[in-house]
This record gives sequence, C-alpha cells and structure tokens, in this order.
Amino acid sequence: MNALTIIFTVVQLLSCVFLIAVVLLQSGKSSGLSGAVSGNSAETFFSKGKSKSLDATLARMTKWVGIVFVVLTLVLSLVK
Repeated sequence: MNALTIIFTVVQLLSCVFLIAVVLLQSGKSSGLSGAVSGNSAETFFSKGKSKSLDATLARMTKWVGIVFVVLTLVLSLVK
C-alpha cells in the first residue's frame, strides 16, 4: 500500500463515521399515524425558518458528506 491509498482510506473512514453520526442525529420526517390523526400542523414544509433549522443543516451535511464518501470510494477503487 502506498501513502496515497492510506491517506484516502483514513479520510474515507472518517467521512463514514461522520456520515453515520449526521444521519443518526436527524429527526424522523413523519409522525406516523398519531401525527395524521392529531393534525400536527406546527411543522409544515412552508414553515418559517426551515432553512436555518438544525434539521436543514443536518440534511445539507448529509448530502455533502455522502458525496464525499462516494467520490472517495470511487477514487479508492481506481487507485488500488
């Protein structure tokens, strides 16, 4: 193994752990049947400040870390 492969592997492992943590920190998107019955309309798609909420930040982070993980996986498959 050369140094480049080791560096990419370490970065991929760190991105994998970070991706798992970001996904687990997100809240569920649906309330299930109880949300449909009780009419939980406090959190709608068009609510104010949705783009600045913690869930929106975690969703953006999930997208970007996922892209980094996929690119690193492709690079590692080409390098080895």
